[in-house]
Amino acid sequence: MDYNFSEIEKKWQKVWREQQTYKVVEDASKTKFYVLNMFPYPSGAGLHVGHPLGYIASDIYARYKRQQGFNVLNPMGYDAYGLPAEQYAIQTGQHPALTTETNIAHYREQLDKIGFSFDWSREVRTCDPAYYHWTQWAFEKMFSSYFDNDQQKALPIDLLVKHFETDGTAGLHVAQSEELSFTAAEWKTYDEAQQQRTLMNYRIAYLGETMVNWCPELGTVLANDEVVNGVSERGGYPVIQKKMQQWCLRTSAYAQRLLEGLDKVNWTDAIKETQRNWIGRSEGTEIAFKVAGEAREITIFTTRVDTIFGVTFMVLAPESELVGTLTKPEKQAEVATYLDYVKKRTELDRMSDRKVTGVFTGSYAVNPFTGEEIPIWISEYVLAGYGTGAVMAVPAHDSRDYAFAKHFNLPIVPLIEGADVENESFDAKEGIVMNSPRDGKAVFEDFTLNGKTVKEAIAYTKEYVTRHGLGRVKVNYRLRDAIFSRQRYWGEPFPVYYKNGLPYMIPEACLPLELPEIDKYQPTESGEPPLGRAKKWAWDEANQCVVENERIDQQTVFPLELNTMPGFAGSSAYYLRYMDPHNTQALVGEKADHYWQNVDLYVGGTEHATGHLIYSRFWNKFLFDYGVSCKEEPFEKLVNQGMIQGRSNFVYRVNDMAKDKAPVFVSKGLKDQYDTTPIHVWVGLVKNDILDVDAFKAWRPEYEQAEFVLEEGQYHCGWAVEKMSKSMHNVVNPDDIIAEYGADTLRLYEMFLGPVEASKPWDTNGIDGCFRFLKKLWALFYGRNSDALLADDSQPTKENLKTLHKLIKKVSEDMERFSYNTSVSAFMIAVNELGQQQCHSRQVLQDVVVVLAPFAPHIAEELWHALGHSTTVCDASWPKANESYLVESEIQLTISFNGKARFQKVFPADADNATIEAEAKADERSQKYLEGKTIVKVIIVPKKIVNIVMK
Repeated sequence: MDYNFSEIEKKWQKVWREQQTYKVVEDASKTKFYVLNMFPYPSGAGLHVGHPLGYIASDIYARYKRQQGFNVLNPMGYDAYGLPAEQYAIQTGQHPALTTETNIAHYREQLDKIGFSFDWSREVRTCDPAYYHWTQWAFEKMFSSYFDNDQQKALPIDLLVKHFETDGTAGLHVAQSEELSFTAAEWKTYDEAQQQRTLMNYRIAYLGETMVNWCPELGTVLANDEVVNGVSERGGYPVIQKKMQQWCLRTSAYAQRLLEGLDKVNWTDAIKETQRNWIGRSEGTEIAFKVAGEAREITIFTTRVDTIFGVTFMVLAPESELVGTLTKPEKQAEVATYLDYVKKRTELDRMSDRKVTGVFTGSYAVNPFTGEEIPIWISEYVLAGYGTGAVMAVPAHDSRDYAFAKHFNLPIVPLIEGADVENESFDAKEGIVMNSPRDGKAVFEDFTLNGKTVKEAIAYTKEYVTRHGLGRVKVNYRLRDAIFSRQRYWGEPFPVYYKNGLPYMIPEACLPLELPEIDKYQPTESGEPPLGRAKKWAWDEANQCVVENERIDQQTVFPLELNTMPGFAGSSAYYLRYMDPHNTQALVGEKADHYWQNVDLYVGGTEHATGHLIYSRFWNKFLFDYGVSCKEEPFEKLVNQGMIQGRSNFVYRVNDMAKDKAPVFVSKGLKDQYDTTPIHVWVGLVKNDILDVDAFKAWRPEYEQAEFVLEEGQYHCGWAVEKMSKSMHNVVNPDDIIAEYGADTLRLYEMFLGPVEASKPWDTNGIDGCFRFLKKLWALFYGRNSDALLADDSQPTKENLKTLHKLIKKVSEDMERFSYNTSVSAFMIAVNELGQQQCHSRQVLQDVVVVLAPFAPHIAEELWHALGHSTTVCDASWPKANESYLVESEIQLTISFNGKARFQKVFPADADNATIEAEAKADERSQKYLEGKTIVKVIIVPKKIVNIVMK
């Protein structure tokens, strides 16, 4: 009987669905195990073969843990808000909810075809009001909280108000946007508006002025990962840096706890180090430099205050408020041009790009230790959000300062023995201070660092600065507060209304505040976000309901917030909602939370290391402070799947074209003659790297009128092997693979490509091997010309048992290491051996099926039932390897003469060296090599060789 994978897979997917095989409930008699995949976004393009890689890996492990007797939670849902759906709505006029629903249905169909063991009864969608009710609730909770640095936890804002009423800001050690100082008496004189503005300085969710990536064409703020080479990833529109009032979350308050939590989780060292670097804890000193000729000061933060004698200039971040006041009149035009340039550069570009740019303000600062005047420059390599937005530049001991000084011909003064400036060895951490103070210009005569080690110099200078009131020791973090506003329609609404310009929260009992209907999904003509088009988007405070805008009177009816929340809002606590998805009274009930506790295994991509993983850990810690989550760290073990790569193609769009002019694309060989941006193009429009120009024009509406600069009548595309991604238009549809080979083959092949965590190119040429393996497995159970089952009750042979238990041992070990590629190899070897052994023993074959079931569940279920079982193979107990079957009774050694291998001979496994030597000499094959020779010695390497040395 042939292996009809199509019928088998459809049959069992239907049975699993009807019997709710994967539905799970809390069961105190079983140990829980929570497996989670990172939230997918359901785009219109559907899944490609790169998406299931992590899902298959986690599904294999979830099935394995279930077979071990665990109560396994393996849920799935959709991160359903996002810019792509909104952009499609803008282009077509179709409501994002409709396209999202269609996309989800397509995703679900594809996921079901692959045979995942997801508990769909727990499905959540971020666009469902029943779900974002709890995102809004969490936001309100953050708005009503502040962070106490002494207790290292969030507390109700009412406690802070009580402190103000009795002590003002005295004795206060809390997270804040800026340091304020007022007495209890002064606080009591503030009216409500002034008190609310003051509290905004401390709230965990707060309104603040911040620099953002602003895309005028899209009319919204973009996250760093949505900007590529200064343009939006979607649409390729220019992006500028702009200061805007935005809702922010005070993630920086949790920086130390986020660092300490990394020591408590089972993550790779690489991902931990990435987060540590992103959080960026540094212990240093804040110190003030006076502006020459003025009463003002510039405060800087440095971890190496001992190098203050090597300061030869200062640098301000372009966004610094000091830029405007320190720029001299004769420098204003030059500075304005430079600031315009920086606006088009994202922070990510500025951090990664090592090119040197800058402009002189015309002003000078005074080094507090030497009294020397040093020039104040502006440069993009200094970021406003880190430290104070100003740095003292020590070019002899910092690579970026050095590059800047060389470029602009500024002085470089080495201070430390061992610092080789010309060879760019800047940071001599173990050297001796040899040039401080320089030229005897020190303001403080009792201060000297000469002869001290760097470590001694840092400690001494910190103490000296503090003792003389020149500055203060401070711990700084690179982690910035999260910008939480988006000027979009398709996102969670803020439960906020504005009274006299100040924000107030919708009562908790009135949540969720649902998205209103609007006629268009673009910003308004006056520049307001799309929600500005809503006709019924005002809050009636008296009746506690949403009413028409025309009723706004600023007495009882007030305008609602027009921004929406970003994508990470809905994905920051979804793992908690999966625990209790139908609870209408709480995000998660205590019973469910305390049973599932946190995620035991989290699988997803490394690209989320500095975004989602930071935000979700912050969100969970905040909820932990209020007892909503019972574990401070949400994800116990993290596995990062690698990428499946595809071959991408590019077209090259000319930059700086007029806004109303059609885009122009230049063929690859001519691109260096223009200023261009590479744009990914769908590989289906390209053949042998030649673009089908007409098909390209029809592909996207914005390219309908595009113009092309060709080479000999053709448009040549660029190419690269990179991550398979819908955004890169280089995807392979898993539906096509399943139609030709089946889901089990797809599952096996994706694991067989290489280690789960490694990136690997997709190559359909190798998939045949996995398909042939499944057909060989099938042949162990069924003959070619008969439907009769070959499996019988015969006793397994020693060879059968050795093959079986070798397989069980190997796969069991691989499971814990996620070495699934070597497991697939082990399956292939085992099936080949059993086939050669003509094994039909039911005892052996059913254990092979059980071990294979997590990898290829459809064929395993079919064969399991064929063997006479009535329950699902999902609940079959995972077999244990019996080491006694793996003990060798014989060993095979190579017999060598004077180091040359001549033949192999089998010995009893327990034979001693004397027996081995005697039998090797006596073997008739040895005689022709020994004839006429004298044996000098015999060397026996255990389990390998016998070498007879002769003369």
